Amino acid sequence: MDTPVLAVRHVSKSFAGVRALVDIDLEIAPGEIHCLAGENGSGKSTLIKVISGVHAPDAGSVSIAGCEYTHLTPADAIAVGVRVIYQDFSIFPNLSVMENIALGSEVAAGRALVNRSRMRRVAAEAVAKIGLTVDLDELVGNLSVADKQLVAISRALIGDARLIIMDEPTTALTKKEVRALFDIVRDLQSRGIAILFVSHKLEEVFEIAQRFTILRSGHTVITCPKEDLDRASFARHMTGRDFDEAPYRTGYIDADPVLEVRGATVTGAFADASLTVRPGEILGITGLLGSGRTELAMSLFGMIPLDAGTVAVAGREVPLRGVRDAITAGIAYVPEDRLTEGLFLSRSIGENITIAEMDAFTHYLGFVDKEAIRAEEKRWVERLGVVTPDPAGAVNTLSGGNQQKVVLAKWLAINPSVLILNGPTVGVDIGSKFTIHSILRELAQKGMAIIIISDDIAEVLTNCSTIAIMRAGKLSEAINPDTLTEAELTRLLSEEGAPASPTNTRALTEAPAAREGGED
Repeated sequence: MDTPVLAVRHVSKSFAGVRALVDIDLEIAPGEIHCLAGENGSGKSTLIKVISGVHAPDAGSVSIAGCEYTHLTPADAIAVGVRVIYQDFSIFPNLSVMENIALGSEVAAGRALVNRSRMRRVAAEAVAKIGLTVDLDELVGNLSVADKQLVAISRALIGDARLIIMDEPTTALTKKEVRALFDIVRDLQSRGIAILFVSHKLEEVFEIAQRFTILRSGHTVITCPKEDLDRASFARHMTGRDFDEAPYRTGYIDADPVLEVRGATVTGAFADASLTVRPGEILGITGLLGSGRTELAMSLFGMIPLDAGTVAVAGREVPLRGVRDAITAGIAYVPEDRLTEGLFLSRSIGENITIAEMDAFTHYLGFVDKEAIRAEEKRWVERLGVVTPDPAGAVNTLSGGNQQKVVLAKWLAINPSVLILNGPTVGVDIGSKFTIHSILRELAQKGMAIIIISDDIAEVLTNCSTIAIMRAGKLSEAINPDTLTEAELTRLLSEEGAPASPTNTRALTEAPAAREGGED
């Protein structure tokens, strides 16, 4: 049997008395793609840092290519072929592709003077290994997210890489880009390079990984081949809970529409989009990047002015001249990027929750009712299950799932009639994902009109009572999710996908047909 590329033996690590890792074992063979999964706080990041030499374990050892270390340093890890590609890629946007790839090797070699000819040669060899065609002099900040990912991979291949750790590598990638990344990962595998693939995206890890190790609260729950797991057992091992994945089904809707959009057009983004959402209905809009889906959401929230068309809420036409008009009309929007568009990261959790409704706590003389604000903050933290010891803590200290709950709480606090969510569970662990889905279903059952914009096929099929596809700026007729499988919806999403069959569609402006059963 080949010597494992990586062998973690009985590793434990604590911080200020809090046990982050407890007696962890992990073994990866040459050319193996191994998935490391777990919720936020499970110990994944700590384990990665132990393997890469950032943290020394309190107990246990790490062996790389047969060499055992009890106090591995980052230099040791790099020297023996360990490379880490972090979620943010850890690249310099103001430096060129060449500099991002090769500068580290110059520094690591201890050279006093930088040789740009040598750097260009090293960078060219690195990008050639994965077939990346890119201008080596281009600033990395000008590249697409997918190309930034490939630059990070190219940098990781300098020297004799044995183990590449990819930390949430697909978070910001489209379906097409994910497929391209997986082709590269399989090519690396064919060359005997081991991959530790860190992710909680079920459909992706089941496609790419051969074996799984799942952590929970610093402990190894299971290590097993892919064939020993399914979606339900994967979620149970990660969270310790069983989840009901029964699809959301609303009863017969004959009420007046909450939201009506007619002929909405933004030149260059989308044209003649019409839709209707009634109380209790969750409309899913899915499409590839660049299809116009995000621009449609932003226009309905007043962020992009319509060139043509009308929007009505509760039968009353709304002039969407800006975000304030949308909020006044009862429309709320949870954006795609919570960090840059949804949160004030340096402010407290509580302030982020109440910022949109601050006028309600301000007296006409300008005095702010701080006691009422604190009560409101506590109410939403408890209602949405935001895990925090104190709402006064900074929101940037929360996990991705809890940050998303804060964004959701901010808009629910204004009691909207229409809630639009763009990528509601991107970068969110599986437990928080199910919690957010449960909240949305509950809100819909109480009569809220909800639009989910997502390219997560399982999310759309399971949680939406009606689905529409956005392709090249055109919004399709609505599709009954009962008539689709994940494979069929994936095909329809692709550029080659045929239009939805007339047998399973209806106009988005018609009322949904009656369906048996309610929320399971």
